[in-house]
Amino acid sequence: MSNNDISEQQVFNTFKEFYPFYLSQHANLTCRRLHFVGSTMVLILIGLSLFLQNAWLLIGLPIAGYSCAWVGHFIFEKNRPATFTYPLYSLLGDWVMFWQIIVGKVSIR
Repeated sequence: MSNNDISEQQVFNTFKEFYPFYLSQHANLTCRRLHFVGSTMVLILIGLSLFLQNAWLLIGLPIAGYSCAWVGHFIFEKNRPATFTYPLYSLLGDWVMFWQIIVGKVSIR
């Protein structure tokens, strides 16, 4: 794993403190792209669930989101996902990064 992994002593008290670290763990372009794909699939599943009025589709949310993200981390970024240590901050980071990709603040090109 990467030297950029979260150490046992590293503590983030706020999301504002955490987010720069989160971005550093997504330096690899393919990893960011896979996160974007996974988040997009999550939104599509939510939309389909609402449209089809089928809550069972929501079971696929963690599979869609995390499978893409974890492939990005373990194969391309070669680090441990922050989700394992900071699950809520990491989830929020996913959506902030997703939005920043849409508005062009974070690149996937």
